[in-house]
Amino acid sequence: MRRICFAFITAAIVFCSIVAVAFFRDLANARERLAGRSSTIETSFGSMEYAEAGQGEPVLVIHGAGGGFDQALDMTGTLAGDEYRLIAPSRFGYLRSAMPLNATTEMQADAYSQLLDHLGLGKVDVVGISAGAWSAMQFAIRHPQRCRALVLLVPANYLPPGSSIHGGPVVKAIFNSDFVAWAAVKLMPVIPGGMTRMMLGTDPAVLHAASPSETARIRQILDHLLPVSLRIKGMNFDVTTAAANEPYAVGKIDSPVLTISAEDDRFGTTSRAKYIAASVPHGRTIIYPTGGHALVGHYEDALRESISFLRSVQKAE
Repeated sequence: MRRICFAFITAAIVFCSIVAVAFFRDLANARERLAGRSSTIETSFGSMEYAEAGQGEPVLVIHGAGGGFDQALDMTGTLAGDEYRLIAPSRFGYLRSAMPLNATTEMQADAYSQLLDHLGLGKVDVVGISAGAWSAMQFAIRHPQRCRALVLLVPANYLPPGSSIHGGPVVKAIFNSDFVAWAAVKLMPVIPGGMTRMMLGTDPAVLHAASPSETARIRQILDHLLPVSLRIKGMNFDVTTAAANEPYAVGKIDSPVLTISAEDDRFGTTSRAKYIAASVPHGRTIIYPTGGHALVGHYEDALRESISFLRSVQKAE
């Protein structure tokens, strides 16, 4: 019996050691991936981090929840090869961007304007992804002279009042611990159902049927959540914003708007996309039948539609 217990304890120690080595290796790789890729400026709301890619017409790319400048570039990087200059800030509380007291999406929009001042840019196209749609719309409302066109990919919907990122033990654990977030991502192929719905807003069957390239894209999105500890303040702000159910003066957006979503998005962005497009003077919406919040199987289509839309607006000027 002692030998069995000793063997069990030894195996447990070896297993934990392997897991610890893998976790710290991946966390170090995540930090290394971010290092040296961005710059910071001082705004009236504190420091703001941003990165750039490509050359040509400037596009302000605003990332979604769990992101940062890296997510924005991951999800729109192909535009940099289509004669666009991508400008990707990290929103309030993400990575190296400050979280000001009593932050609002209006303040975030004004911070974008200060970033453009710093870069010597006037009018830009804007792409807002998921929770980035709120401050993207505020930018178009508050700085209409600087927004040529607005693309909203799976624009985030509101949450019930009182919602919190700490609303459940699983969510709380994942988004407050680098280790638990890492473990959740690693376990997703093993227990894909609930994790796929919770983290990607996507039906597991859609992800299962995805092409290898799409599967790799989704894996990158999840892997690049790390380090989640540098994103938690921004994620809490996103949840607070979503739960506030604050009305936006959407009808004041004078620039052309394209919204894109999928019918089976479990985060409910379809209705939001339709509402925004119908409420602006120059709105259009594209709704794919499947794909979930990650637009699995349709993301390349969405980017092509976005590029076509932006080019049509530029030609019309």
